[in-house]
Amino acid sequence: VCVAGYGQSDGNEILQLIPPPRLLTEETQGLCPERDFKVECGGFSERPVYSLRYVPDTSLLVTSGPPDSSLQVWQVSAEDSDVIKPVSTIATENGTGQSWAKIATISARAPWVLHGSRLDRVQITEVESRKNVYTAASRGSEELSGLAFLDCNTLLLCCATGRLCLADIRQPQSLVEATSVPLAPCSERWCMGTRHGPQGLEPSSQPVARLSSRGLLTLTDLRKTSEFLALARARVPSPGSGAEFLCISWAPALEGYLAISGFDGTVHVYDTQSWDSSGREAEPIFVHKGHVFGGAGGSRDPPLVTVHMWHLQKPRTLLSAASDGSLHVWDWVQPCGKC
Repeated sequence: VCVAGYGQSDGNEILQLIPPPRLLTEETQGLCPERDFKVECGGFSERPVYSLRYVPDTSLLVTSGPPDSSLQVWQVSAEDSDVIKPVSTIATENGTGQSWAKIATISARAPWVLHGSRLDRVQITEVESRKNVYTAASRGSEELSGLAFLDCNTLLLCCATGRLCLADIRQPQSLVEATSVPLAPCSERWCMGTRHGPQGLEPSSQPVARLSSRGLLTLTDLRKTSEFLALARARVPSPGSGAEFLCISWAPALEGYLAISGFDGTVHVYDTQSWDSSGREAEPIFVHKGHVFGGAGGSRDPPLVTVHMWHLQKPRTLLSAASDGSLHVWDWVQPCGKC
């Protein structure tokens, strides 16, 4: 597990942690004496790390953060070293003055990174050679909140306004195709979560989830973007400065389950299989409050969950990190009424 700091100092840590033994085994265990993560190797970043991605099938990490949209490439240490060291920088055209880049990685053909801060600044770069292999053609310059590889040829982009855009790298000169936009106030910010289905299943058949800073949740089928698969509302606090940490993700090993965070110190898990298009309030089946109760207490502001992710093999196991530097791994229990 790799983590990094996002403070404004020039000493932000980047760490690779070894999970506790209980998290590494496939079968369910009882009590386990080792419950803590251990630092395997680490390094320091001169800039805040707002996004961090591992490059599959390599020992490389890619990070991004202010003050511009450039990327930093890191080499995770070899066996005889415990240092994560910077190896290169991927500069972007007209990157100065742009907001930090959102990133996604893939290694289907070669180690690639998809990155961009705005709709007209999206490109794919080969990580090791820093060669540009694709630039999306778009007349819009909307700010991006997220992007993803649906497969090695298809890209999905989400604007901060909630607009979804599809692009095909085999047609680099074609305009990015816009899909449905939820009706929302201009001040509302959105993020997205994509779901990867079983091998061989067409990526576009997997629903895309979107989450707004007011707690609106939408599910969209990319094959039919004129209507929503489902529309719901989460019970969340009023949006504040933490809207930049909005996070929504599909469970990889459970059908129809997703988690959201970024509003406060909690992570909410939902079962979407009963959702419809009514937009009514959805009841979470589990709320993780460990970051709220595990903090230092006192007069300090309560921690804010900055990111969460699902364990790839353990269906009901998630990891979450918070603004107080805490990292949790936790399970949730299926409600008895739905066993």
